[in-house]
Amino acid sequence: MNFPNVLTLIRIISVPILVYLLLSNYESHQLLAFLIFGLAALTDSLDGFLARKKSQVTVIGQLLDPIADKLLVSSVLICFVEMSIVPAWMVVVIIAREIAVTGFRSAASSKGIHIPAHFLGKVKMNFETYTIALLILGRAYLGRFYFITQVGLYIVIVSAVLSAFYYFMKFGSQVILENNK
Repeated sequence: MNFPNVLTLIRIISVPILVYLLLSNYESHQLLAFLIFGLAALTDSLDGFLARKKSQVTVIGQLLDPIADKLLVSSVLICFVEMSIVPAWMVVVIIAREIAVTGFRSAASSKGIHIPAHFLGKVKMNFETYTIALLILGRAYLGRFYFITQVGLYIVIVSAVLSAFYYFMKFGSQVILENNK
């Protein structure tokens, strides 16, 4: 197993640790959860970069990377619902978008159609990561700047819906036409 794939596995292994920390209620649990999430997010940036740079792109890495991303983000968001930090409807929209776009990309890929990441998808991912990190820190650490997390959540929702709409509008007819062949 190559190093980029090890980084992806570390991200997957970090999920139950992160969930435990988020749902715990002892001193410093938020800081530890913030650090674990930050390290996991860092592995997301590094694994693909290193795999491409060192020509170590593998099928297992291509399969595990998006799964690791979805597990990390979905798990934290579900914890936020349990903790009454984020409304359930927002989490449903975000997770539903991830499932829909991932499924759509898989269907397109099976027909030889490559759907590259779009600017809006990257905006969503970046705001999602930063907003989640700030939400983990919470009001105790952010104080009066906590409102930034709420703005971030709405940017994530809007960019999630718009990017999904973009992918389906731009590539939908291609995928449908390929499926009818």
